[in-house]
Amino acid sequence: MTVVSIVNTKGGVGKTTVAVNIGGFCADAGLRVLLIDLDYQATLTQYYPLVSVAPMGVYEFITNNEQNPEHYVSQTCFERLDVVYADERCRGLDSLLRDADDGRLRLHNLLPAVTAHYDLIVLDTQGARNATLATAMLASDLVLSPVMPEMLAALELKSGTVLALSGIASYQRLGIPIAPLRVLFNRVHPISSNAVVVQDAVRNSIMEHAGVEALDSCIPASEAFQKASAKSIPVHRAETRQPNNRRTPSALEIIRSLVLELFPRQDWQELFKRVTGKKPFARVQEGNR
Repeated sequence: MTVVSIVNTKGGVGKTTVAVNIGGFCADAGLRVLLIDLDYQATLTQYYPLVSVAPMGVYEFITNNEQNPEHYVSQTCFERLDVVYADERCRGLDSLLRDADDGRLRLHNLLPAVTAHYDLIVLDTQGARNATLATAMLASDLVLSPVMPEMLAALELKSGTVLALSGIASYQRLGIPIAPLRVLFNRVHPISSNAVVVQDAVRNSIMEHAGVEALDSCIPASEAFQKASAKSIPVHRAETRQPNNRRTPSALEIIRSLVLELFPRQDWQELFKRVTGKKPFARVQEGNR
């Protein structure tokens, strides 16, 4: 099982859009995916229609140290794509995690209970540097940070997200490895020279930080994401072919390139290459995970 947290201490950079579309694509590829909403605004919770709603959400899951997935996992209308929902009670989650002795390790200790049920877990976080963010990063195998191609956003990356990751380094003394951080440029204008300058500046500025790298993949500015959101579907299903009047690839190829770079496992790569966006593949068999 692989755990990815989508983080940025700045809000409005597209964390939830990235989370739901990585999850949706991987589920269509045949992986069993669990999306966990750690943001009290519950944007991820509202993205995909739920056909089965669990009696508990992420607040009870974490505060009660709930071990039974049947109590907190809700099912979306898409096969192999489940959600742990957030609600208004999550406003108090950060103070609980901050004050509890084991607060920042709650998810790290709880997620092994679902190892047998999922291949990929995606954590969507708040746009703030707080205990909830630290909890998510400590539970992760990979930290992914969407960044807008703007200089102020690049500065925020260093002063916020990278610093937050450095702030949990002491947990390595407990035998907990710190996940690598990957930077994803999001909403990139295909012909903007300023966007290229910013990307180069970010790549240069993070070279000094061990474990921090910018991805080659990026997500261009595209109305396909808004259209997919309006229909509550993954963007790779909303746009399977490149429009004739656009330079950038189809949404299907954009997300495929991203997951191919994020998850280099050979068995997963073969599944990703087969996604057409027209119909989901069968569940991954036990021996192929």
